[in-house]
Amino acid sequence: MAATAAVPKKIKESAGDRIFLTVIYIILTLVVIAIIYPLIFIISSSISSPAAVTSGKVWLYPVDISFKGFSVLLKTPEITTGYLNSLIYTTAGTLISVMLTIMIAYPLSRRTFFGRNALMMVITFTMIFSGGLIPTYMVVKEMHLIDTRWALLIPNAIWVWQVIIARSFFQSSIPEELLEASEIDGCSDMRFIRSVVLPLSKPIIAVLVLMYAVGQWNSYFDALIYLKSANLFPLQLVLRSIIIMNNSSGNMDAMAMVERQQLSELLKYSLIVVATLPVLIIYPFVQRYFVQGMLVGSVKG
Repeated sequence: MAATAAVPKKIKESAGDRIFLTVIYIILTLVVIAIIYPLIFIISSSISSPAAVTSGKVWLYPVDISFKGFSVLLKTPEITTGYLNSLIYTTAGTLISVMLTIMIAYPLSRRTFFGRNALMMVITFTMIFSGGLIPTYMVVKEMHLIDTRWALLIPNAIWVWQVIIARSFFQSSIPEELLEASEIDGCSDMRFIRSVVLPLSKPIIAVLVLMYAVGQWNSYFDALIYLKSANLFPLQLVLRSIIIMNNSSGNMDAMAMVERQQLSELLKYSLIVVATLPVLIIYPFVQRYFVQGMLVGSVKG
């Protein structure tokens, strides 16, 4: 008769452990509430009536449901142009930034690359000391990039922190023995990067794509400095202009001022929803790779 497998006994938690876990659950619950409530409040406010938003009646659920804020935005042609421009800047800028980051991070991760430590020190130095706004503007002007799309794509194409994360990932995930084996088989460096490095680097590529895309989508300061033509403005700069225009009262009676103030308050929440929607849509698709890439790229490095 076969001996029955022993059933493992559940370890009984002590009173101190139960108290500790209870405190942890309470803290985590408060953190979740603190994160979720602002999102619910913004969405509820964006689809409530302007009077309800201004009077403070909205605190969780929508009050007097109205889509006036979104209708005003959709009727504004600058919004469509700004959306298209932001999509162009985000797509092209992310592609350029990810390519350049991988091109500089991978050689820095190889021990056979001569002078990699000195080059890494120079790159890291730029995190502490930068040229400043005026010298940077002069460089962009001398390169004839003012009032062009390239002014938003080239000057800040590479972020040092992303280079460090990618370099750490390549060091820990792409062993030197794999490169040596490929060289014995006659594989070139470009073929090795294309056929081996990139397929194994999906987590860090997802991290880079998300970081660069979010940064490019939310960026407006470079556009404010370098762009003059309204047809080149990204969405963030257009939204900023709309809020400023709605906050300026000008010559109008008291009733018109109240309506303008209510509309301005409603537009703020509608603009937040419009501006954050693309990022919220993209994140679930890269979340799995994002967590893995961040852990491997930062801890093991």
